[in-house]
Amino acid sequence: MERSSGMQNNGGCFSRGCGWIKSLPERSKAKIVECARKIKKLGQDDPRRVNHSVKVGLAITLVSLFYYFEPLYDGFGDSAMWAVMTVVVVFEFSVGATLGRGLNRGLATFLAGALGFGAHRLATLSGEKGEPMLLGLFVFLLATTVTFVRFFPRMKARYDYGLLIFILTFCLISVSGYRDDEVLDMAHKRVSTILIGGLTAVLVCICICPVWAGDDLHNLAATNIEKLGIFLEHFGVEFFRKPGEGESINKASLQGYKSVLNSKNMEESLVNFARWEPGHGQFKFRHPWKHYLKFGSLTRQCAYRVEALNGYLNSDIKTPPEIQGMIQDSCTKMSSELGKALKELALAIKRMTPPSSASSHLVKSKNAAKNLKFLLYSDLCSGINLLEVVPAVTVTSLLFEVISCTEKIAEAIHELASLAQFENVEQERPKLPEQGEMQQGANMDVHHHVVTIDQPPPVKPQNGSLSSSTTS
Repeated sequence: MERSSGMQNNGGCFSRGCGWIKSLPERSKAKIVECARKIKKLGQDDPRRVNHSVKVGLAITLVSLFYYFEPLYDGFGDSAMWAVMTVVVVFEFSVGATLGRGLNRGLATFLAGALGFGAHRLATLSGEKGEPMLLGLFVFLLATTVTFVRFFPRMKARYDYGLLIFILTFCLISVSGYRDDEVLDMAHKRVSTILIGGLTAVLVCICICPVWAGDDLHNLAATNIEKLGIFLEHFGVEFFRKPGEGESINKASLQGYKSVLNSKNMEESLVNFARWEPGHGQFKFRHPWKHYLKFGSLTRQCAYRVEALNGYLNSDIKTPPEIQGMIQDSCTKMSSELGKALKELALAIKRMTPPSSASSHLVKSKNAAKNLKFLLYSDLCSGINLLEVVPAVTVTSLLFEVISCTEKIAEAIHELASLAQFENVEQERPKLPEQGEMQQGANMDVHHHVVTIDQPPPVKPQNGSLSSSTTS
């Protein structure tokens, strides 16, 4: 009995093994097709990735010629490998990142090489016994000091890589010089090959299909604002939509604002890289890149309010129809005008023109907000369950905050336009609403009350004649 069961188990394992072997070609083909599909999608999402890969391969091939050609190898020897290593660690996706790493590495290598040679020469003067002690003291002091400097936020943001290379190069030159008498020749070769490798990486990155971090930062700022505008432009309609009505817009498209909430790290990195880049395209040499952090922060503050508004789209607590009918027009108009204003601001950034066209939409949204405030301050909601009114009141309060955020974003963008000297900045300043416009927009659909003021009776003087209270 046990023998027969063992034979059945062996037969089952054999059958499964045969089935696995037979299905292996199909499964391998499916995995290859899936991998090819992912590779194609990765390249289609951003074709610059393909260009970057080709540029890295080209730069490494160029610097590897130091090993392939005998005259070049005789001049640098094994130090030629430092050129290849430099291209690998320096070449980044954008021009700003490559320039930042290249300049950090080149300057740090040059300074550390000079200091390392000077420390070696100074240590040799102290005699055979004092040389290792003095070299150890130099290494300790420099490594400790530079490591502490790396903790400063400004140094950490822009020069951290250079400080790290500075410590490494100084230690390599000064310590290895204790066993090698030709320390000057070694330092010269290493510095030269590192500079050649860094220069090769920078030239290839700039001259062949350059990717500018400044362009990416500029487009990211405009795209983030546009995403908020898309949500707000359709929020009012979606919030007051009745259950039986069809959808006017794909709700998935309204969720694009979520990427704005996590854009801080990317913005800071792009600002750091863009500050290394020279003037290019419409961006001048001293373009105010740091100012993008200001309205980037304001955009995220607005996105947090939008996130709160999104939570009320599918709320279980429904607003009473009578209250909903009172505030629907004002809320919908306010949300729509805010969305249009934000989209105009995004378009102004893309075109690098002053954001004056958004002011009219802001005025309309403010007028709608005044109408809504009047309704909320009135006694129209008396006798209504407060729990049923909470969503509508909260949504209107959040929309009021979004108006304030949008105004701040518009001011920050106009300040950027002034600093970056966008076209017609002085002539295209946003116009503040005139008093007549404010009064015209503030006309509310409410009952008008006429107040009659009676004039005081005429004063009768003692002589019996009537006269007015004032003398002519």
